[in-house]
Amino acid sequence: MGIMGFQDALYVQRIPYSSAEALKFADESMEVISYHAIQASTDLAEERGTYSSYKGSLWDQGILPIDSLKLLQEVRGEKYLEVDMSQTLDWETLRQRIAQVGMRNSNVLAIAPTATIANISGVSQSIEPTYQNLYVKSNLSGEFTVVNPYLVRDLKALDLWDNVMVNDLKYYDGSLQQIDRIPQHIKDLYATAFEIEPRWLVDAASRRQKWIDQAQSLNLYIAGANGKKLDITYRMAWLRGLKTTYYLRSLAATSTEKSTVSGSKLNAVSSSSAPIPADVPKACSIDDPDCEACQ
Repeated sequence: MGIMGFQDALYVQRIPYSSAEALKFADESMEVISYHAIQASTDLAEERGTYSSYKGSLWDQGILPIDSLKLLQEVRGEKYLEVDMSQTLDWETLRQRIAQVGMRNSNVLAIAPTATIANISGVSQSIEPTYQNLYVKSNLSGEFTVVNPYLVRDLKALDLWDNVMVNDLKYYDGSLQQIDRIPQHIKDLYATAFEIEPRWLVDAASRRQKWIDQAQSLNLYIAGANGKKLDITYRMAWLRGLKTTYYLRSLAATSTEKSTVSGSKLNAVSSSSAPIPADVPKACSIDDPDCEACQ
């Protein structure tokens, strides 16, 4: 899949996130990646030998990631683990190869948080849905505008990408749902993270987790978070066999500056060219008594 993220692959296939097809894609794509990553480690083991502490490890015992879930089920009880155990590849043959030549790597797979790296590479954020289709990101380098390039491409194809659309996206914080002239299938495809039920994010993560020997960085996005929603979401994550979750993001904590001035530097998005990066903001200067950066 190269540097293309899972979200990007969904866009290419035109698969809405909140659907059975998206869960199937999350499951089968990670199964393929896991299978070939483990197989590559056996190839290296055959060439260079196993890692130093291989003897007695789970790999040495013939226990693959999906087998570890079965062990968890035995400990918890079937009522307390709801995980889809289906598989499509020949894992038994791979298990036999591990028994013959061993593994070169003790740890094979993990999904790391890649938000800033993804922005630099021009792809989506790892396994996550789009945070917003248009937003301002801040880091140590300053503030810059992030636009969903796939959305821009599709809106241009429909002759809908213009200055009015840019201002609409700013006004609605990167959401398409209240922009009437956008077709419903585009709204479904480009639903933002806060417009997707958290249970879909957890279910998709559960499908991936069964193929991962380590864990995955899973941000949870909950609009209007409250105690009941948090309790249900985290209980579900536990029930689905997730090893961990990452950040919890609430919609109320962030917003896009609604700038409609055509000459504005911050949030300036052209209907025909790439976004214009923002100027580096003023920083505090304790040596300047007239500094107004904190005012």
